[in-house]
This record gives sequence, C-alpha cells and structure tokens, in this order.
Amino acid sequence: MNTIVRIDAHVFNVSAKTNWVFVSVSSSDGRTGWGEASLIGWEPLLVAAARELALEWQGRPLAEAQAGLRASAQSPGGLVFNAVVSAVQQALAALLAGDAAGAAALAGTTLRHSVPLYANINRATRTRTPQGFVDTALRARAQGFTRFKAAPFDGLTPALCSTAQGQALISHGLDCMHALRDALGSEALLMVDCHWRFDEARAFQALHDLETVGLHWFECPIAETHAHWPAMRRLRKATRDQGLLLAAAETQVGLASFQTLFDEALYDVVMPDIKYCGGPLEMLKIAERASEHGVQFSPHNPSGPVCTWHSLQVAALAPECAMLELQFDESDLYDSLVDGAARAELAPAGACLTLTRPYAQLLSLNTPLLQAHPYQPVPPGIETQLNR
Repeated sequence: MNTIVRIDAHVFNVSAKTNWVFVSVSSSDGRTGWGEASLIGWEPLLVAAARELALEWQGRPLAEAQAGLRASAQSPGGLVFNAVVSAVQQALAALLAGDAAGAAALAGTTLRHSVPLYANINRATRTRTPQGFVDTALRARAQGFTRFKAAPFDGLTPALCSTAQGQALISHGLDCMHALRDALGSEALLMVDCHWRFDEARAFQALHDLETVGLHWFECPIAETHAHWPAMRRLRKATRDQGLLLAAAETQVGLASFQTLFDEALYDVVMPDIKYCGGPLEMLKIAERASEHGVQFSPHNPSGPVCTWHSLQVAALAPECAMLELQFDESDLYDSLVDGAARAELAPAGACLTLTRPYAQLLSLNTPLLQAHPYQPVPPGIETQLNR
C-alpha cells in the first residue's frame, strides 16, 4: 500500500511582484508529485498550512488522502488552506494516475490533445502605459499568440470609482485597451480583466466605453458576493446585448460554489483555478457541470508551470474547454524550472499547448534552481487589497 511520506511547501521567488508556491508529496514508493498553491503575499501562511496538513496526512494511503481531503468554501482556513489542499490534490492525482484508484478517479477519454491558449500580458507589462501594453502584446503576437488579456485599471478600487482620481485611473485603463485594439487589429481576440475594481455604475460605463474595442469578454468587473448578484445579472444582460461574454469565478472553491453560480445564471464563462477550486478532480467536475449548463469553461492560470501542467491535463478531459490562460513572459525562470520532456510540452506552439505526457509520467522540477530563488516578500495581490 502506497502511503504519503512527506508533504513539503517550497516558495520560489520569480520577480519583485511574484512568488510561486509549490507543494511536493513524497510517496513510500520513492516518487514525488508536485502541485502549486501560489497566492501572492500569503506565502508564510501557505507554508504553515502545508505543515499542518502534513501532520494529519503523512503515513496515510495516497488513495485515502485523495478521497478524504476536500477543499471547502466553509473552511476556517479560507483560500490559504484551500490552496494547499488543491496543491496536494494535484500531486496526488499525478501519483495515483498509474494505479486503479487514480485511474478511476480521473477516468475518461482524452477529448483533445491540443488546447488553445491566450496570453495574459499583465505581469510582463512593466511600463504601465498604453504603449507599454502594446509593446508586450506585440511580443506575444510575434510568438504566435492571437488571443490577449490585459488588466490595465491599476490602483482603482470600488471606493475610488466616483472620485476624480478614480475617473483618471479608469480613463487610463480605457486608453490602454483602445491602444491594444488599434495595434492588434480586428482579428485578435481581446479580453479585459477588471479584477473586481469597479462599482456597478462605473462597470456599466466602462462596458459602454469599451464597445468600440470589440472585446471577447469582460472579466471580474465587480465583487462576486451575494449582494452583487442582481447587479451581476444586469451586467450579464448588458454584455450579451453588446455581443460579448461575462467571465469570472477564479477564486471560487468547490463544485458547490460553482453550482450556485450556474443556478443563478450569473456568468457566460467560469474560470476555475486548479490552485484554489480543489484540484484536478474537482476542476473536472466543475467543467462537466459547466457544460451541462451551457457555460464556457476556461481555466484561470496566471502563475507557474506546475499549475499549467495540471490545468492542461484537466482541459484534455473536460467536455469542452474554450481556452487556457498563460502568463506571458513574466520570467525566464518559467521555462527552466521544469526538468525533462515536460519542458517541451509546456512551451506554447502556435498559441496552443499539446498534451503528450499523461499524468502517470510525473512532472519533475529543477530542485537546485528552486532552492536558488527562495522566498522574498512581495506586495499583496489584488484579492488581498480589496478584501482587507
């Protein structure tokens, strides 16, 4: 019987803005599975949560942990604990892929080997001007990308929206999106991520002002709280009237949370993140349920190669997958962190990723490189800034 020997967290500094957090699960047969739990600004608590989880699950069978370890929106540990649970579930899915229990858990026919990508150009854009965004997008286009997403409303919060400062920040963000469309032409698929920075009135105004940009989707305009559901329905109608999609749900946890969104008919596109939603098994259930409700499935993936690899595995099995996010050109470390054949698999070709390695062929990380870039404090992510 194969058991868990160790669960360890590893913090890998990527840039002045970003740490990636990986969780390794070592099994009694000498193998190691990897998952990702990155949550910007919460790295010390992620490490502590992994340590606590290890106390409970070390020594227990892999299959028992996979069946018993569940992410929950009601967890007292919140998104931090759910991120670690999701990372352990990623590692377990890989470790168990070769035996009967794991094969049954991720049973299903591979429906696609090639998954379309879009380039998230946000973190690679260090000069936060219209021309800065254009320069990044053109670099991505030169590498074969035809789908792009930007998040240009830096510094905006719902409380600032009605102020002169807020209006200036909104105007700047709109200028960035118009510049992107002018530079990329009408054929490019273009999306905007608002990171929940708007109030309802300014979200409607931004949507109107962006109409000539011809967006594909309008992402996370307002906070995803129960109090905002009526506003979200109004926004969804407005986006549909304008011929685009409303996308959200990157920090939702568990199938039950997504089922509520489906029942309430709030979004056209859901973006579960394998780092938070509960791991591969839970993400696959969410994708299946989304398909049943006629909602597009597009995994959120703005972080490291481990998250990309696991998201690709699920995307290959999902009934439908609109496209997969890829954080474009944040760091050269992305390409060098993964060892062996998987490195080639995670290199985009023609704005797609092609699945060539099943889960049973474990992902391996360059541990000396991992150790050479230890934790550095970074500013908190937008999720923290808006929810203090």
